[in-house]
Amino acid sequence: MSAKKAPVYFFSHGGPTVQYEKGHPVYPILQGIGQEITKKVKPTAIVVFSGHWEGSRDTIEVNTAEHTDLIYDFYGFPSYFYEAEYPNRGSPELANKILGLLKDAGIKAKGVTRGLDHGVWSGFHVAFNPEENPLNVPLVQVSLFHSEDPDQHYRLGQAVASLRDENIVIIGAGMSVHNLRDMFASRGNPGPMPYTVSFDEALKDATEAPPAERQARMAEAARRPDAKQAHPWMDHLMPVYVAAGAASEEQGTRTWTLHEGSMGWSQYRFGEVPA
Repeated sequence: MSAKKAPVYFFSHGGPTVQYEKGHPVYPILQGIGQEITKKVKPTAIVVFSGHWEGSRDTIEVNTAEHTDLIYDFYGFPSYFYEAEYPNRGSPELANKILGLLKDAGIKAKGVTRGLDHGVWSGFHVAFNPEENPLNVPLVQVSLFHSEDPDQHYRLGQAVASLRDENIVIIGAGMSVHNLRDMFASRGNPGPMPYTVSFDEALKDATEAPPAERQARMAEAARRPDAKQAHPWMDHLMPVYVAAGAASEEQGTRTWTLHEGSMGWSQYRFGEVPA
């Protein structure tokens, strides 16, 4: 593998609390992944697909803005959550390149101006802390489809895979298991829901399958009976399909997970990290 061909990542990013909960087990994990990216991969840019941004059923949206505000897309939290900042800069040039790649792949796409949602900035505040491990490269966010079709999202990842040849890191940001309804219903019970374990492990097996089998195996995982328990709507799952599609023929590895109530925290990397 060329040293300039960047690995691909999937972050289980957590909620808007993740940047404040320094004692949570995922905190040092995200910090370590961020250090790996900035210190070893040394990307020229980051392209991120978040579970908190869906375009339409057949059209992808790409943020073409150079300067973006934050979207506080949550409610019921203390006031300081809505004062959080995350310095970032976009790249209209890279955004337009992504639009061209999508068009070449037969995917409808349009450029828009949009802020960063917390599916990006909350987890990135841990992985790429502005003071401790700043990103210092352009960050362009791209939407998902408003769809639960795993193959459609896998093809979306394939369409942008060539960005990796320019040492651009592609990140899918979601959760490997994400059931908010059961999270609120099961507060006070620290044990994982049965589907949290069964689906997260099935997703691991599929995602770590040989690349020639991976797309089919991952599509099967999304059709499992426990998949709709793990993801009542699959917005937080689809980013891992984008990441796997962008990985081309390179192996996927789950680097860490945690089963916590109705949440699964799997972190994935596809491809090798430069020595």
